[in-house]
Amino acid sequence: MLSMSTILACAAAVAASPSVRRGQPDLPRPADPFADPKDDPYNPLKYIANDVLTAIAFSLVVLVALVQTWLTFRWKTRFMLAMVIGEYTFALGLAMRFGLHTNPEGKGLYIIEYLFVVLSPCAFIASNYVLLSRLARALHAPQHLLVPARRLTPLFLASDIATFLVQAAGGALSIAANDPKANKTGADVFLAGLALQLASFATFTAVFARWAWRVRAHERGVWARDAGGAWWRDWRALAGALALSCAGILIRSVYRTIELSQGFEGHLATVEAYFYALDTLPLFLAVAIYVPFWPGRFVPPVIEARAEDGEAGGEAPVHSTGTVVENEGSVEK
Repeated sequence: MLSMSTILACAAAVAASPSVRRGQPDLPRPADPFADPKDDPYNPLKYIANDVLTAIAFSLVVLVALVQTWLTFRWKTRFMLAMVIGEYTFALGLAMRFGLHTNPEGKGLYIIEYLFVVLSPCAFIASNYVLLSRLARALHAPQHLLVPARRLTPLFLASDIATFLVQAAGGALSIAANDPKANKTGADVFLAGLALQLASFATFTAVFARWAWRVRAHERGVWARDAGGAWWRDWRALAGALALSCAGILIRSVYRTIELSQGFEGHLATVEAYFYALDTLPLFLAVAIYVPFWPGRFVPPVIEARAEDGEAGGEAPVHSTGTVVENEGSVEK
């Protein structure tokens, strides 16, 4: 399977190619693009990107990506690589806003910025899909999942990839086309992809919430297993982090769906504050929450390897301190 970064790079390269950008609106170009950006037909954002906000957002996302890169290698958490790669591509999309501040009519910059910012969260979603399956197996509680643990990850990942491709195709067409009919068709396809992604992730969140509730109701020993230790070493802290991550992604998904339903020149799309408050901030929280609650501390590589081998019910109980208890003795990380 192609990596998220490869697919995003290809989508951006196609969207920014001369063949896509050759047409321009047949309207007078303003003498000063900074004077009235809202009414500038050549300004895709309809505002001048704020460099200070861009710098803050870019720096924070890159910082989280760097820390999680180290955590991935420190704890050998390969299944979180999609999220880490997505953070770098998301940061790259944000960086394009520096160029849009200097050149607000740069359509090529806008296409790259939009595709990377809108499509990168698919990688965050993919990591959450894998995490729930790993956590359920590590706790010996996969039976409480609505979907069998062995099928949960492939099922939702297939949905994530499908909606990603729909969004990429629709997004490239809608923001690159200069023909109103083609633009509308692309926007409709893009909106369908966003709506399907929202429905898929909402379903996953419901599956996760049901699993957590059933573990609490029917597996009291598992639920309170780490109650006597530090709260940040309690597996329920990781479950809480996953819940917050899901909430952030849902907020962003609802925002993007409503935004696109209003059109690229709608109120939500043309006010920068909404972009940061309802897109960048929720997504940042959705990934940053894993820095203090990194899944590798709760789901060691032993469990990850066994989960990849497709074993069901044969995992050893895992303590949140990183100790794997075997039938004979214990193996420390």
